[in-house]
Amino acid sequence: MRTRTATWKVTWRWAWVLVLVVGLGLFELVRRVVLATENPNLVPSLILLGAVVGPATFVVFVWGRRLSFGVDPVLVGLVAVVGGVVGVVTAGALEYDVLKDLGPFQMAGVGVIEETAKLIAPAVVLLVVRDRRAATGLLLGVASGAGFAALETMGYALVAFLKSQGDISAVDQTLLIRGVLSPATHMAWTGLTAAALWAAVRHRGRSRWMGRFAATFVVAVALHAAWDGIGTTLSYVVLAALSLGLLALAVHRIGHRRSPYGRRVRAAR
Repeated sequence: MRTRTATWKVTWRWAWVLVLVVGLGLFELVRRVVLATENPNLVPSLILLGAVVGPATFVVFVWGRRLSFGVDPVLVGLVAVVGGVVGVVTAGALEYDVLKDLGPFQMAGVGVIEETAKLIAPAVVLLVVRDRRAATGLLLGVASGAGFAALETMGYALVAFLKSQGDISAVDQTLLIRGVLSPATHMAWTGLTAAALWAAVRHRGRSRWMGRFAATFVVAVALHAAWDGIGTTLSYVVLAALSLGLLALAVHRIGHRRSPYGRRVRAAR
């Protein structure tokens, strides 16, 4: 039994490699057929695969870490889909007025709206499940951010295709850039805020933990606003490194929490 359990853990730990390889293989297959046949009917499939591979790989990567999650893969996938759709629709509806009315504070307003919208699905799950571990919140936050990022990337890729009058290279560039950066943006920020929200609820809304959640949310909004507002290559590199660093720190702290007796306990899958 122990051997089977250990094998299962190892399998999940490296499952992200399989997702990445298979996903990229399917994307390249569709891409080659599109280039060879110039069939526009296949472009939606190309955009869908290109937008989903990166976020899906990162969700599976987080799932394979040595953390204790209280949800199953079906719920994680559901949060990714529902969270992405609800987040994109909510943000799209509200941002129209924000971009028009907030003037110089547009980027901050967009950051608040999108970071709140991506938390809707995880927050609903929080109301109906008993699990209150921060690891679960982090995973569901990453999943919701993944769904949001994938749908947003599909939109940008479609616009690039139309503006370039059918140039596949423009679509490739958009998918590559956003696919690589999505773990360091929407997924990292929502993962951090959802983990902090789960921890606050687990500690029954005590002021200390609610303060941590509020501070984490403000940091996520600030990173989001800086990402949208500065827009230089150097700023993207710095902000990506900072965002992933904060997420890695959160994973480390959750996975190496201390027990009530002061002993360090590694969370087991």
